[in-house]
Amino acid sequence: MKIAVGCDHGGYELKNLIISYLVGEKVEVVDTGCYSEDSVDYPDFANKVCQNVRSGEYDFGILICGTGIGMSIAANRYREIRAALCHEAFTARMSREHNNANILCIGGRVIGTEVALDIVRVWIHTQFAGGRHQRRLDLLS
Repeated sequence: MKIAVGCDHGGYELKNLIISYLVGEKVEVVDTGCYSEDSVDYPDFANKVCQNVRSGEYDFGILICGTGIGMSIAANRYREIRAALCHEAFTARMSREHNNANILCIGGRVIGTEVALDIVRVWIHTQFAGGRHQRRLDLLS
C-alpha cells in the first residue's frame, strides 16, 4: 500500500504522528508537506496529494488541516477523488467499505491523537465492499 500524506499548518503535528504510525505499519508513504507550522494555503497541499492519487502513483491519500473541512472541500473538487472527513472509527470504516474513499481527511485541531490514529488504522485496513455500493458510486460518475 502506498499513501500520500499532506497537511497545512493546522495539521502539521498530527501529520508527523500519522506518518510515523504508517511507517510502523510498513506502508510506503510520501510526505507532500507542509514542513513546518508556518501559515500556508491548504489547497496547495490537497492538490499535491490528489495528483499523487489521481495519477495512480499512490493508492490513497491522507489530508490534515485544522478541522479537515477545507482539505475535504479542496480534494472533492476532483472527479476521481472521494475524500471523506472522518471523526471516529465508524465513519472511517464506512467511508472505505461503502464509499470507497481514496482520501481520508482529518482535523488536527479537533481530533485527539489516539482517536486520529484509530481512524487511520481502521481506514487503511478496511476494504471496499463493492456490490450495491459500486452501483451507487457509478451514479456519481
